[in-house]
Amino acid sequence: MYADMKDYLPEWAHPWLDFITLGLQIILIVLAATLLRALVVRIMTRVVKHHSLPVELIVGGRRFASVLIYGGVLMLILDRFGVSGAVLWTAITGFATVAAIAFFAAWSVLSNIFCAVLIYTTRPFRLHDHIEILESGDKPGLSGEVLDIRLIYTTLKETLPDSVPTRLQVPNSLFFQRIVRVKLLPAETAVAETR
Repeated sequence: MYADMKDYLPEWAHPWLDFITLGLQIILIVLAATLLRALVVRIMTRVVKHHSLPVELIVGGRRFASVLIYGGVLMLILDRFGVSGAVLWTAITGFATVAAIAFFAAWSVLSNIFCAVLIYTTRPFRLHDHIEILESGDKPGLSGEVLDIRLIYTTLKETLPDSVPTRLQVPNSLFFQRIVRVKLLPAETAVAETR
């Protein structure tokens, strides 16, 4: 094959024949992938219009096709450079596994942070409100005065009869899993009755 190509190339290009061949292969791979993506997008557009499907399917399908096709292009190009597909696949799946484990480990923390943002924005209760988290129905649960609202937990001052006041640190996600009763103070009750 190289002997045939050497006949068509000038003498100065002969030492560069391997690089020229590699470059042409990469250009052909990228060109074929671009044409394949355009064909897939055109087919998806026709199917969506023909069956009166939501237009959003085109955007999602185009992104999915792009990731799939250009991921294959990356694998083919790396194969041209001598990188083993099996080794690369092992590295990718190993990284994905570690990322999934880390995500599930951090899920509780992320959930509490997101719930803190919801507490700040929706304001189901405020600082110094007296609240009660009901277990089920009217069954009493945790209660106390809100002392602090942080990213992970909310601090309540629990005052039980005949005991020393204690501080409770309640995870923020618990406020969205249970019923929260906000106790109105006498001044707030008068304002609520006038409305």
